[in-house]
Amino acid sequence: MNLEQTRFNMVEQQIRPWDVLDPEVIKLLFELRREEFVPAAYRSLAFVDMEIPLGHGEVMLSPKMEARILQELQVKKTDRILEVGSGSGYLTSLLAKKGGYVYSVEILPELKMIAEQNLQAHGIANVTLEVGDASHGWLEQGPYDVIVLTGSTPVLPEEYKENLKIGGRLFVVEGEAPVMNAVLITCVEKDIYSKVGLFETCIPALRNAQKIKQFVF
Repeated sequence: MNLEQTRFNMVEQQIRPWDVLDPEVIKLLFELRREEFVPAAYRSLAFVDMEIPLGHGEVMLSPKMEARILQELQVKKTDRILEVGSGSGYLTSLLAKKGGYVYSVEILPELKMIAEQNLQAHGIANVTLEVGDASHGWLEQGPYDVIVLTGSTPVLPEEYKENLKIGGRLFVVEGEAPVMNAVLITCVEKDIYSKVGLFETCIPALRNAQKIKQFVF
């Protein structure tokens, strides 16, 4: 398999058609080798438009989703970033390459270890990986310029919005299967937020994600 040709095809056939046109994001996708963050058993599928199993019932998001998240958040070199769900560490690494510092919280110690090894192998040091449940917010190092949830949530806990700096951006996939919406929330000023719907999608939920309250009559 010609890796570089396959990587090029991924960008041209999956990522650009999905409106990812930011030259910095595209450049990063060529520089940071996705296949090196994919479990060995699935390496041949590293550039396929699919979610790749990471074990323990978790998945790596599709290449176009990772690229689109990065573009929509408009990550800057000064940004303090919270990532909920480290996975294999690939999106973590993309965020770290574009941003200032990433705090990534993973609920599964086994995945945190894999992400740690991958980050070390690529010399990425501006990340703190922690084991914990951030499905209802993670206040410890906040407030943040950027927050990204790598799993969906039926309802977005208010704690996330409250932990954004003014000008801060939050990417989340809201809703329940089969229809979910990716949205970008921006803190315009204290306690005032704008919300933009980006696209419909369906990704696995965060463990312990906040449920929609059911009314009992």
